[in-house]
Amino acid sequence: MDNLGQHHKARGAFFTPLEISTFISDWAIRSPDDRVLEPSCGDAAFLLPSASRLTALGTSAKDLPSILHGVDIHGPSVVEARNRLAQAGFAASIAEADFFEREPSQLYNAVIGNPPYIRYQDFSGAARAKSLRVALAHGVRLTSLASSWAAFTVHASEFLTDDGRLGLVLPAELMSVNYAAEVRRFLMSRFAKVRLILFEQLLFPGVLEEVVLLLAEGRGTTESFEIYQARDAGSLASLDTSSWRGFVPTADEKWTPALIPNDALVAYRELTRSDSFGRMIDWGDTYLGSVTGNNKYFTMTAAQVTELGLSKSELLKISPPGARHLRGLTFSERAWAQLAKEGARCFLFLPPSDGMSSAAKAYIERGEQDGVLDAYKCKVRTPWWRVPLVAQPDLLFTYMNHDRPRLTTNEAGVYVLNSLYGVKLKPEVRELGRAVLPIACLNTVTLLGSEVVGRSYGGGLLKHEPKEADLMPVPTADILKAALPELMMIAPQLAVALRQNKLLKAVEMVDSIILERHLKLGTVQLTQLRQAREALFQRRVSRGKKL
Repeated sequence: MDNLGQHHKARGAFFTPLEISTFISDWAIRSPDDRVLEPSCGDAAFLLPSASRLTALGTSAKDLPSILHGVDIHGPSVVEARNRLAQAGFAASIAEADFFEREPSQLYNAVIGNPPYIRYQDFSGAARAKSLRVALAHGVRLTSLASSWAAFTVHASEFLTDDGRLGLVLPAELMSVNYAAEVRRFLMSRFAKVRLILFEQLLFPGVLEEVVLLLAEGRGTTESFEIYQARDAGSLASLDTSSWRGFVPTADEKWTPALIPNDALVAYRELTRSDSFGRMIDWGDTYLGSVTGNNKYFTMTAAQVTELGLSKSELLKISPPGARHLRGLTFSERAWAQLAKEGARCFLFLPPSDGMSSAAKAYIERGEQDGVLDAYKCKVRTPWWRVPLVAQPDLLFTYMNHDRPRLTTNEAGVYVLNSLYGVKLKPEVRELGRAVLPIACLNTVTLLGSEVVGRSYGGGLLKHEPKEADLMPVPTADILKAALPELMMIAPQLAVALRQNKLLKAVEMVDSIILERHLKLGTVQLTQLRQAREALFQRRVSRGKKL
């Protein structure tokens, strides 16, 4: 990769397929007099097809610089953009500038492009502060977790005429992440029409980030948006406009449900808004496990404990880092002991401040010599070697999964590290929840809901933040009390099915009790819900496959 390419990657810029930039340019530019802006133009990915579109509509090539404008913060990119345009016989007015410092002193009929995508971890300091101020100036309060594209989208919208068109390539997290909620609200309050195009295949070679095309136009407000699912970039040339589907999101709802077929969405909403389903937060608190700052140092095997000569009072039983061992409905004392016997890191080093053994003191000294105390999480706590504990959970929750989030009853009484969430049940439902909630969550509505409230990560994994886990739909306590004898009766069969990785068989057994017998759900609706969950699942995991 040359220096220009390396800089593009560092600042979140990726090559846009010509089919995409051409499609958006052709959609947004409708008149030879249209003024066009590409606010992060890079090497003219959108300026080139825009110039072609304008001249095809009748714009004179000599008039292009007066109506075709670009901005980019990176000087070499500006030079490259001008050169590429010149080689094609075109020209444009391109400024080397920070788009966040530009004011909408002139308005455009079309603002198009592929905003830089920089995750919040790398988008920091003055650049982040500036973007947040710009978004706030337009009435959009973004959180510190927002990636760069969010403020960019808001700012770009303010450069449009009242009847102007905004065409952007955005991360698909627009539809699902919590911090994008303000952007979603902004789009529907700013534009008269909002459309999204999603793709069955990944568009950027070597990049696992899924994207959507945002097509928004006209000043006004709308209660709905339209969505279209295309196969790939090449299929845009034959886009079937009759296949647009309308979707009306409810207040604060993510846009992911727009991917569910209408009949299944109606059934899902009716069930999750009924008295038979609540949310995970109704059962208790979901929280991230303890953060050690250095698992290799603080977590130990039984052999290490013996070798170091530590006493039981200086150790804590934990679920070993990771989640592969949590495949069943319960995590028993016997299962924990077997993991310890096999060499898993089942112990947390947690000596008392007073009465510490010489072995523990020696281990702490070794940690200091090895620089363990310099890790950020260790450095900011006193003493550095005392790991802050979270509550001992009733249930263990796996938040990064291939197929589904797993709820497991904590029969072993272990504590958890940050590879898991813990769930502390409310006292009034604790006994019931420990007994049956992991079983009950193996129903189709909960599985579909987990796809809806979670988000897809690179490799096709499904992740839930604690607040997203709180929103996962689960049967209410009243329903589970009524179904308790039947659910407990099938528990041994479920355990076998899960050990054999036969999830669908387990789900069918639970569905037959909760959804069919107790909620009287018909075969047609149940089939629709299962197909909807399977479609979202397959759509997600297909992105984890190498092309």
